[in-house]
Amino acid sequence: MTADADTMDVTEETAPEAVPLLLFVGGVRSGKSSLALRWAREQAPKRLFIAPCIPDDAEMTARVALHKAERGKTWECLEEGLEPREALQAYFSAHGADRPGVLLFDCVSSWLANMLREGLKQEQCLIRIAEFTEYLGSLRIPAALVSAEAGLGLVPPNRVGRRFQDALGLANQHLARACSSAVFVSCGLPLLLKGRLPEQSC
Repeated sequence: MTADADTMDVTEETAPEAVPLLLFVGGVRSGKSSLALRWAREQAPKRLFIAPCIPDDAEMTARVALHKAERGKTWECLEEGLEPREALQAYFSAHGADRPGVLLFDCVSSWLANMLREGLKQEQCLIRIAEFTEYLGSLRIPAALVSAEAGLGLVPPNRVGRRFQDALGLANQHLARACSSAVFVSCGLPLLLKGRLPEQSC
């Protein structure tokens, strides 16, 4: 604020607008990925999809190919099954100022399964997920994470299933706390858990 005898000029400093970091969570074929894609398409024409899925048979390979076709050619895809933060850092180093306008990570549950399969303990997995989420938030780029909800059914009858279910439940709790908005998806419809419901998801 500046003033003299005749005039007074007032300059207001506005805080930078918060950059959205969203969580879309839901069951198998709930529509969570479709809603996340719809939201991301509205954010920017230059989009980066981060895929942690590692196909290990012909059926999964076909699924991945189908998802790529559904996204279309307007998406760039970064595939990394274990170290997405390091892969994203390398991507930015290689592309310099030519950054995407939105990031979509689909999905956390696949990444978690990869880490458990590699022998990482639950706490190690949760630390990596927390660090990656914090890194996404530091980029100042609109971003969304997709994760499965595995806690609405029965407790799995085997140890591997129980470990995965427990770890995913804890991971989703952290993601919901860390993200600016959290959306539960069922039957293709969004239910707001936290923050603001993106208009593109209605």
